[in-house]
Amino acid sequence: MRAFDIIRRKRDGLVLDSSEIDAFVAAATSGAWPDYQLSAMLMAIRLRGMTAEETACLTRAMVRSGVQLDWPGLPGAKADKHSTGGVGDKTSLVLVPLVAACGVMVPMISGRGLGHTGGTLDKLEAIPGFRVGLSLSEFREALAKVGCAMIGQTAEIAPADRKLYALRDVTATVDSIPLISASIMSKKIAEGISALVMDVKCGRGAFMKDRNDARKLAESLVAIGRANGVRTEALLTSMDAPLGRAVGNSLEVIEALETLKGRGPADLEALSISLAARMLRLSEAAANDKESERMIRATLASGRGLEKFRQMIEQQGGDPRIVDDFKRLPVAPYRATLQAERSGVVSELDAELAGRASMILGAGRERAEDTVDPAVGVMVQAKPGDRVQAGSPIVELHYRDASRLDAARALLRNACRIEDEAPAQLPLILETIP
Repeated sequence: MRAFDIIRRKRDGLVLDSSEIDAFVAAATSGAWPDYQLSAMLMAIRLRGMTAEETACLTRAMVRSGVQLDWPGLPGAKADKHSTGGVGDKTSLVLVPLVAACGVMVPMISGRGLGHTGGTLDKLEAIPGFRVGLSLSEFREALAKVGCAMIGQTAEIAPADRKLYALRDVTATVDSIPLISASIMSKKIAEGISALVMDVKCGRGAFMKDRNDARKLAESLVAIGRANGVRTEALLTSMDAPLGRAVGNSLEVIEALETLKGRGPADLEALSISLAARMLRLSEAAANDKESERMIRATLASGRGLEKFRQMIEQQGGDPRIVDDFKRLPVAPYRATLQAERSGVVSELDAELAGRASMILGAGRERAEDTVDPAVGVMVQAKPGDRVQAGSPIVELHYRDASRLDAARALLRNACRIEDEAPAQLPLILETIP
């Protein structure tokens, strides 16, 4: 089966059969097709799209390109959650230990941040000694001992995705819903889970700015999950403003720990509980949403979630003392504030600009090879809907390099809008895709 013929069929808008899709993925894995042919195929998919069945076939082929984990000797349900990326989104750090403390194993494979959105692995690596690069045998051991583990993608899991993602990043094909769906779901299905909750972000700080596009992506992800035997649901959630108050790796770890102690921001706690409760229900650890939410809230209030996080840190080589002593986490040497220029109500705090400001300070990366400073970032002092006085702090900047401060401050000034009265705010959870 020639690469030329498969590319031409998709270029002409024809539906590919499973053997053609298998050949494409196998060639990406083995290197049988040169990059220019793989790139041509990606562009044809980006322009012509894929049917639901084609996308499901692509996902299955990408799963089969590597190992699919199973967990003999580890009984019980396995569940996970995935977010499409946002600013200040540290829900994984909150919900993973909560769900594990309720008896459902969570084998989470996470990613790094790129651009204005943060990555779970970068947050975890702000914890001194924490290892995200566990081998598969260490991954299994952590699940057996703790009930949860959070690691990066290994070379054995969906290797075709590694190759195709790298090409998508440089060929302007990142925003293809079939390619996004197959990339996300191949890694999740390979985890050997039975239940998955998707958090599809929508708004200024999300990759999907348009609600209709976000809904299409959510529907695609849910359909692929179910077609591959994974009970899957999705939430569309608002990402116009940062989630919580912390944007930056060490700062977000602290905020997640404060949330597990019952002292976190209301929006972060609410979304973490909603996602965690759905994980329990889909895992059949609870009969309905009411029971699952009650279980998660009780676990949060008891401190069992916090203790589970402490156990996970220690199991993965991190310093568990950070749970009680935040000074053991990286701390930026300097702070500056952005003050309100007038009195009124904060009507807008643009999540993308806040994320970009944090990235400029060193908390994120423009390119995959960039170095991240775990200590720097921004803390939101006044969220949309808060009333402020002229001269009061809106955002606090935690920085190391003074030469970056003015550019970050300028972005934050553009991000913030103050009006006389508060406009209507979108709910945090926009839609549920059952």
